Amino acid sequence: MKAPTTSQSSSSNNDTGDHSNDLDSDPIFHLRSRTAAAGTLQRPQIQYESLDYDVCENKLFHAEQRKRLRDRFSLRIHVIRWIIFILIGIITALNACFVNIVIDLLSEQKYKFLKASVEQNVPVNGGDGDLALPYLWWLLLSVVPVAVGATMVTYIEPITAGSGIPQVKCYLNGVKVPRIVRIKTMAVKTIGVITTVVGGLAGGKEGPMIHAGAVVAAGISQGKSTTFVKDFRIFKAFRDDHEKRDFVLGGGAAGVAAAFGAPIGGMLFSLEEAASFWNQNLIWRTLIASIISSFTLNIVLSAYKGLENFTFTGLFNLGKFKEPLTFAYFELPIFMLFGVAGGLLGATWNALNTLINKVRRRFVPWKLGKVAEAVVISIIGVTLATIMIYFIDDCRPLDKERISYPVQLFCEDNEYNAVAALWFQTPEATVRALFHDEEGAHNIRTVGYFTLVYYFLACATFGLNVSLGVFIPTALVGAAWGRLVAMQFLDWFPDAHFLNPGKYALIGAAAHLGGVLRMTISLSVILMETTGAETSFFFPLIIALISAKWVGDYFNEGIYDMVIEESHAPILPWEPVPQYKGLTALEILSKPVVCIKLRDSAHYIYEVLLRCDHNGFPVVDDVKDNRRCEGRVCGIILRSQLIVILLKSLYVENKRFWLPETSIQTFREVYPRYPSIKSVRPLDRKENYTVDLSMFMNPSPVRVNNHDSVPKIFNIFRALGLRHMLVISNENRIAGIITRRDFIYK
Repeated sequence: MKAPTTSQSSSSNNDTGDHSNDLDSDPIFHLRSRTAAAGTLQRPQIQYESLDYDVCENKLFHAEQRKRLRDRFSLRIHVIRWIIFILIGIITALNACFVNIVIDLLSEQKYKFLKASVEQNVPVNGGDGDLALPYLWWLLLSVVPVAVGATMVTYIEPITAGSGIPQVKCYLNGVKVPRIVRIKTMAVKTIGVITTVVGGLAGGKEGPMIHAGAVVAAGISQGKSTTFVKDFRIFKAFRDDHEKRDFVLGGGAAGVAAAFGAPIGGMLFSLEEAASFWNQNLIWRTLIASIISSFTLNIVLSAYKGLENFTFTGLFNLGKFKEPLTFAYFELPIFMLFGVAGGLLGATWNALNTLINKVRRRFVPWKLGKVAEAVVISIIGVTLATIMIYFIDDCRPLDKERISYPVQLFCEDNEYNAVAALWFQTPEATVRALFHDEEGAHNIRTVGYFTLVYYFLACATFGLNVSLGVFIPTALVGAAWGRLVAMQFLDWFPDAHFLNPGKYALIGAAAHLGGVLRMTISLSVILMETTGAETSFFFPLIIALISAKWVGDYFNEGIYDMVIEESHAPILPWEPVPQYKGLTALEILSKPVVCIKLRDSAHYIYEVLLRCDHNGFPVVDDVKDNRRCEGRVCGIILRSQLIVILLKSLYVENKRFWLPETSIQTFREVYPRYPSIKSVRPLDRKENYTVDLSMFMNPSPVRVNNHDSVPKIFNIFRALGLRHMLVISNENRIAGIITRRDFIYK
């Protein structure tokens, strides 16, 4: 199979072609289409670019390295890096504490008010009472915060919709998602999560904490704010994509630790689900960030609750099981069947959610409609919950220590409505109840209807233009059907004492999470750290998770991967697609290539930048008759570097003025928002000036031969986090260039 070639391009830009003004023989613009790139061109409203994780080791970089050796700066940088990871853990935890405390206070007032409203309006002995009034109050207290959150997300920062985990995963893979790690994004995300959870939508606050941790890490590590146009003049050595990526990874791990109180789980989550690039040093740094985050949150929330012991290890606090969770070996097939069921239910949920979101994008494209849709889903959720509470007769003996907001409704004295108890609390509290409630605390019919309603409600909710996560509703549905199965079998076989409803609720939650998210090791560790389960129970959890993953993978991908696919982000998989096996670099490269001579005219460089949008240009010498594309490769220069050179007039003719003051910091100061070529004034009198790229270019770019196999060059490209890979002939002449898009097969 042979794939046609395409023109040189960045990871996202639509390249067009022509020829330069001064050199008709040297092409600047040319466009060819290729199957691999077609998928990324179907969504022009989102233009993705690549991040460059390859360090530009030019002369300025080497000069800085030598200076560090002389003044022992290297040791200080190492210490500062650790300090930044510790700060990331602390600030991520403080943000999580703020979100949790505000949600708790508002939710407490909401459900107390609704409980009082129901009790005041229950008809007693034929007396006056109108239960429509608490229903209307419930609608109002749900619709208003949801509308506020949806409005902020839709009109202020649309990138904050959802949990943010797919976008962070894209960023760590090397895709520059617009506005993903800005302070404004974090502010909207924080308020959006609060309003969504308080509004009662089927979502959680845990997933967005991972995105918030990534934003914290990106902001702290750079020592500047592009949003507030403020440079604090610190941490300048970390202003490049490579360093920033490592800090963002630590922020994501700290977010997991804050959300679930699982520092080891946070580190494993970053390794299994988020990171595309990993090294041994990152293990310790992400683990320290996770531990500090979990410890900080534990101290703050425990102090807020007035507890002497530290028991609030995370936002998703499921409590500890009263008795050790044990299992018999004959239960292992049951756990495997739970995993199979979770895989089937998860695959169905993912497919249905993807279909719903496709319909959303097609029929609700306008902003007001997106806000209205969130309001409608909120109304549907409240209405379904009200119908269940009103029509299902499920009264249980009152246990004030276990039930936060007991509603008597049509029950006798010292009884409470068990259906209302499932809805009149946060989803985390409902999961905790399903895990720890005693046998007989729930009715089979109640849990069955609740599972069915919440399954479809969560499916319709994920994808709305609101900030919420999918972890909590997924765990809640899994815990509900896991406990339901145990209750049903206990009803049939009362002597089967091994059927502990709480234990099977945990297995059901794990199976359903595995079926939706397709995570295994990190998810099992998170559940163990969150519930305090014994290490011996790791085996049942991993059996359920692996079974769920294998079954689910047979039908479709995990929900995060499906969201990424629907966004058409050019993310690189772990392995090249099978269609590329047997191909060589010559069959996928982009050509002809726009090249720049080692010493070239400022006018030519200015025209090239104006008339094409490539982000990397091979630097060549030994050019005959001005045919640059046939020159000998001696390096690569980035678009951002060329623009800085023109802006600061770093020309050969005035070298004596700028050479003493120019360093690698000259380019880091404008990171990450490099100016565009439109910010460069027309050269006028400087048209005949010359630019010498020997000081600025990367003299050792990764280059491959045009006969190298595609799987081989894919592994090199992905492992090093490249943005551009040069393809050369045996004579070291440029044959083409490979970018991220050349590996995306659609």
